Amino acid sequence: MNKVNESIWSGRVDHTEDRSSFRYHQVVEIADIENVSGGCTIIGFECEEGVRRNKGRLGAAEAPNALRSGLAPQPWRFPETARLFDVSNIDCVGEDLESAQQQLGDAVAAILMNGSKPIILGGGHETLYGHYLGVRESLGKVATLGIINIDAHFDLRPYDEQPSSGTMFRQILEQDPNARYFVAGIQRYGNTQELFNRADLLGVTYVMEDEMIPGHLESLMASLEDFMNEHDAVMLTLCTDVVNAAFAPGVSATSPFGLDPSTVRSIIRKVVAHEKTRSFDICEVNPSLDENGRTVKLGAYFVNEAIAGFLLK
Repeated sequence: MNKVNESIWSGRVDHTEDRSSFRYHQVVEIADIENVSGGCTIIGFECEEGVRRNKGRLGAAEAPNALRSGLAPQPWRFPETARLFDVSNIDCVGEDLESAQQQLGDAVAAILMNGSKPIILGGGHETLYGHYLGVRESLGKVATLGIINIDAHFDLRPYDEQPSSGTMFRQILEQDPNARYFVAGIQRYGNTQELFNRADLLGVTYVMEDEMIPGHLESLMASLEDFMNEHDAVMLTLCTDVVNAAFAPGVSATSPFGLDPSTVRSIIRKVVAHEKTRSFDICEVNPSLDENGRTVKLGAYFVNEAIAGFLLK
């Protein structure tokens, strides 16, 4: 674990005692995992080894602390009893992605066992596999798990040589008979035909980006509701490269025809509000490729939406 420098959690102070004037940096509690209880818990995954293996552009390992900085000054508009913990970062030592993912899984499981909702700040999208390991460990092997991904890509590539940021969902679906996969935002011409074929073979539910026009989302929301109702538990992952490049230039693989941020926000709100949703991660924010901090700020706003969904249930 890499301890977070508490100076990251800083920002404007409107009042030192009136909680109605507080911002995130005034309420977050830096804690060890064993001391977490209820509320939401932030954990970072400083890893981009999966992106490197997938031949993507590097820089996502810088995102966890950047996202914290973007979240810190946002207003805290939650009940008096709501709590937010930060248990620091897990990093990837050298090229040992698999050990880092297992370490993240152990941490996520512990957070869930302590009655808190994990908020995982990636990292490349290989973060998702560690996230999954933790949720599955907390559920046991028999419970059905619905994984919802907001993403331009399927991430169903082969992993026979080595896992990467493009293989996680295939790993899960081929190894876990009780997991199912729903992905929204797929780019029609951003995935090979083989990946579409693989998705069909593995029973993936997917919705194309060009079918998700603002104002025409009723069908998607109904499909998400049905999917969530069918499972014992749900987890949500966001790959930020799903967002239109005009709003999110700081990602490994930009999407010129990506989703509007409001559409992504609507999906986050829908999924996180469901009683079965256990956790959330955001991946592929890349501060080194960002322009004027736009992607980091947007990512932090998405994280706030997830936290709000959990704390206001």
